[in-house]
Amino acid sequence: MLLAVAGGLLLVWLALLAALWRTRPDGLTVRDGLRLLPDVVRLVRRLAADRGLPRRLRVRLWLLLGYLLSPIDLVPDVVPVLGYADDVVVVAWALRSVVRCAGDDATARHWPGEPAGLAVVRRLAGFSPGTTDSAARR
Repeated sequence: MLLAVAGGLLLVWLALLAALWRTRPDGLTVRDGLRLLPDVVRLVRRLAADRGLPRRLRVRLWLLLGYLLSPIDLVPDVVPVLGYADDVVVVAWALRSVVRCAGDDATARHWPGEPAGLAVVRRLAGFSPGTTDSAARR
């Protein structure tokens, strides 16, 4: 029974990882993602502190930060590659959800990095150059 549950969780995790890989912007490499990491962390912190955003979004961001700081993960970090990959999947899912709900304006206002990095975050969130906030949320 325990083996079946573990196998099911592994399949769900692999499906999430495959979905993340398919929705990544063209040309985005792991190196590019790692370069974005400090800016994304600052974006999450700034969005979580923005009292103009709905409380549910801010709570979601604080929970994300808590998950990342917690020693308890879906896959322990001691497992090579998979241990950190689950954090990437959780961050990408939460960030996409929050950025789509917060809107492009709030994301741009709080983005601390280069415009190219913001363009990557926008594409990950489903915003295209001609997409409005309300159209991307659908």
